[in-house]
Amino acid sequence: MAGLDKQKASQDEKKKPAPQQDEDVIGKAYDGRLMRRLITYLYPYKWAAFISLAAILIKATCDVLGPYLTEVAIDHYMTARPSPRSEFLARWLSHNPVRGITQIALIYLGSLVLSYGLEFIQTYLMQWTGQKIMFDMRRQIFGHLQRMHIGFYDRNPVGRLVTRLTSDIDALNEMFTSGVFAIFEDVFVLAGIVFVMLRMKWWLALLAFSVLPFILIATRIFRKYVRDSYRRIRTAIARINSYTQEHVTGMSLVQLFNRQERAYKDFEAVNRTHLVAFKDSVLAYALYYPVVEILSSVAIAMVIWIGGRGVLRGAVSIGVLVAFIQYAQRFFRPIQDLSEKYNILQAAMAASERVFKLIDTESEIVSPEHAKQTDNSGSIEFKNVWFTYQRLDEETRALVARSTPDELAGMHEIEWILRGVSFSIDPDQTAAIVGHTGAGKSTIISLMMRFYDIQHGQILIDGVDVREHNLLKLRQHFGVVLQDPVLFSGTIASNIRMGTASITDGQMRVAAEQVNIHDFITSLPGGYDEALRERGNSLSTGQKQLINFARALAHNPRILILDEATSSVDTDTELRVRLALERMIRGRTSVVIAHRLSTIQQADTILVMHKGQLREMGSHQELLARRGIYWTLYQLQYKDQELGLPEDGLTPSLAVGTD
Repeated sequence: MAGLDKQKASQDEKKKPAPQQDEDVIGKAYDGRLMRRLITYLYPYKWAAFISLAAILIKATCDVLGPYLTEVAIDHYMTARPSPRSEFLARWLSHNPVRGITQIALIYLGSLVLSYGLEFIQTYLMQWTGQKIMFDMRRQIFGHLQRMHIGFYDRNPVGRLVTRLTSDIDALNEMFTSGVFAIFEDVFVLAGIVFVMLRMKWWLALLAFSVLPFILIATRIFRKYVRDSYRRIRTAIARINSYTQEHVTGMSLVQLFNRQERAYKDFEAVNRTHLVAFKDSVLAYALYYPVVEILSSVAIAMVIWIGGRGVLRGAVSIGVLVAFIQYAQRFFRPIQDLSEKYNILQAAMAASERVFKLIDTESEIVSPEHAKQTDNSGSIEFKNVWFTYQRLDEETRALVARSTPDELAGMHEIEWILRGVSFSIDPDQTAAIVGHTGAGKSTIISLMMRFYDIQHGQILIDGVDVREHNLLKLRQHFGVVLQDPVLFSGTIASNIRMGTASITDGQMRVAAEQVNIHDFITSLPGGYDEALRERGNSLSTGQKQLINFARALAHNPRILILDEATSSVDTDTELRVRLALERMIRGRTSVVIAHRLSTIQQADTILVMHKGQLREMGSHQELLARRGIYWTLYQLQYKDQELGLPEDGLTPSLAVGTD
């Protein structure tokens, strides 16, 4: 039972409030493993990257050239004290001072124009490349999310997944457009300036660099505070996304229970966390940049003071002094930029780690390599099925798989949803499942379609274990109509087809006619091409449900599942739907989860679930004759009808509902 002990410890650990580690952890500013993986997304656009890198190298040269041209103009033409360094360029210039200065001015202007042109090319190419990479990554993540098992969404909030597709990808885009290549440019400019300054006057260069230790200390403190504020910003953004998604989706309940003020205050608290974190970040930047400006001004002042005395002594030329002042001004700008790029790089590394963690999360439900062929008969069989939504470790899963029913029942650490459920439904039969809320009814149909894997037993569809089916073909067997109708943005036709191009217009119309929704659709201005708003909010609940019926029928499934499908339509619509259902279930296996027992009396077999166990099974008359759970439920509903009470007014402990 060691596996169960581990499982219990794991459950106890889950009860503790866990921090959102995905959002809190920032990580290293540079991770070679992550960077190598990110570069693979750049590979399809390598030529744009190479051109951008070349543009950066040439631009860095142009940026370093300006002060050197100033030195040549002053020392060679204005003071007539040429240095060996100025002579290198002067040999290509005119000996006439006026012409020579004009030539230097034209070279300076040309370097500026070239620099601006190269910056345009580099910025455009990298912004374009960044957008393409964002497109590729978002497409990959969305495709991966569609392949994930349903249990994955039970454990991961929608807001967090949306953050991966939005904020995290934006952080990676910023790295590609304003991070990595901008760092290269800053490094090249710094290297060029240091080289030229050391070649001109090494001792004057060291004087200018003397404030660097103080700048590095300020930068270290700045990074520490910015890193902390950024961590809190990321956490707040994720919580804002989750909170907004949750409350916008449930806005009707918020308004129904007059919870607007409380929800507003809760959101204000989450939003304020983001505000405070951002204010701390702004404060850090507001303090850091002036510190660097002051230190750089001190360096320039020392260059003017010591260098000016050198000019008076004849140890330094005026041109060199002017060039040094310009170089010193340009030297500290890349240092400021590098500090900001450090934060961009750090944010990108953290975002990439979260994105890759999502991409690397494998689905727990996958098709077997060699799926078995089936006869598509539509038979369903459960053999001693035990199931829990808890995540069990491998050791516990193996223990459960080889345990006997008595041993499984004794594993009190596991919250079993289904306990030893066994039944069979023959092809073309109609089976109904009834039971109180939480009895396991909806779980049964989820397991049929292998949205989850069972821990013990077997589920056979067409005589083949669902774990040996090809997932795509298995789910093509099923047509499902749920209690809450689901529609997507698009047209009515696209919602009926759901991407199945083989469904013709004629088949779609026949399906709509059979569920009595065709007349309503044709009365709309756009007919079947009528655009629907998000979640089909332009339609009534009953109309949305009828479109769901048409969708299921148009796909001509071998097995039809109706999970409280008529609970959201009015009585008149329900009567018309019942007639349509008679046509829908003809010639196919049907599984119906029903709230009103009057709707399932004609079912071939009725399964009565109670606390995760199949307690009774038989036809309507057979179950009434037993005077068991089903008889009790039926009597309660019959009395409600006699008293004129709504059927929903059942005793809570015996009410028949959905899971």
